[in-house]
Amino acid sequence: MPVPAPRVRRRPSAPGRALPLLLVMALLAPLGLLFLQTHRHTGDDRDLAVRERLGVRYLRALGPVTDALVDAQSAAVAGRPVSREALTAAVARAAEVDSAVDDELRSHERWAGLRAKLEALPDRELTDPEAAYLAYGEVTDLLLALHRKVRESSGLVRDARSDSFFLQDGIGGDLPQAVVATGRLADLAALAPRRPATRAGTTAAELAELRVGALGSATNLVADLRAAVDSSESADLGPNVLTPLDTYQRSVEALAAHSVSTGQAGPDPGQLSAARLSAQGAARQLRQVILDQLDTLLKERRDRLDRDRLLAVAAVAVAAVLLVVLAGTLLAALRRARRGAAEESPESAGAGRSPGAFAPAGADQLPSTAGGQLQPVGVGRGGEAERWGPFDAAR
Repeated sequence: MPVPAPRVRRRPSAPGRALPLLLVMALLAPLGLLFLQTHRHTGDDRDLAVRERLGVRYLRALGPVTDALVDAQSAAVAGRPVSREALTAAVARAAEVDSAVDDELRSHERWAGLRAKLEALPDRELTDPEAAYLAYGEVTDLLLALHRKVRESSGLVRDARSDSFFLQDGIGGDLPQAVVATGRLADLAALAPRRPATRAGTTAAELAELRVGALGSATNLVADLRAAVDSSESADLGPNVLTPLDTYQRSVEALAAHSVSTGQAGPDPGQLSAARLSAQGAARQLRQVILDQLDTLLKERRDRLDRDRLLAVAAVAVAAVLLVVLAGTLLAALRRARRGAAEESPESAGAGRSPGAFAPAGADQLPSTAGGQLQPVGVGRGGEAERWGPFDAAR
């Protein structure tokens, strides 16, 4: 009877062999895209934090220039000798910072113009206090404009975090304006008795405007710092900022009160000078605290972004290694399957099998002719009909 041929294992088709590799590539593609987007986003945020710290560094250098300029203005308006040592030293330190920043904040041209104006100020007191008041007022306007430029070009004004945004608004906007306004208020209050009576109305209006400006800037500063403390997650910001802030607010209010004229003699010069010095000292202390806190927040943000980028790189590296291992495992399985299919192919099976391997049972009893050919069973014993007779009878 016929014997069925052995089953031959089918070799996987080309699309079937490529499908696992395609799946691995399909996993790698979105993983790489996600990594690139994360890396670009964190990179942009990190670059912004680094540039904002440059802005903080520049503002820190402009603070002493502001204080020295206000002091020089007060001395010039009062007719006292102007000491250029403090102003010269502050300008030199600011010039070093400007050179180190290397126009990264696009402020070099503005600083060059301001420095030329500062160096052009007279070494000796001016004979006309009004001329001194106007000359120094022009330079302080340029200094305030430089503060605004540094905030804009460094990205501080676009800071997305509430605490750092309010801190930069206070240290780069409100505080410099308040320092300049309080200095002008004290100088104009000292200058008012020397003016002719015909200018009394104009002088009173100017004093009122400066008083409102000084108190308004101080109020805005208080609001900014309190908003920064309320929105910050830092436990150190509140205790470090609020105490010097209260001191500064009281000193500005005292200066505004002493600038009000109570008679024809005008404000008391001694009280006015003491109030101005107290306000400047409180502003100096508050400036240092705000700059330190703002720089700390930006540094922590930069370090956190560095850690996020490192974690993203590590996660992608681990995922890539796992996918490579998976791809290697799939390729090894495919190679084993191909070897097994090759070993069980019909050619290989037939080459290693004996001629009688699939001979029916009893085939060794079949008679053979003299030439070795098998002779059909039943020949000489009735033939085929005799062999199948009983089966036909049973039917």
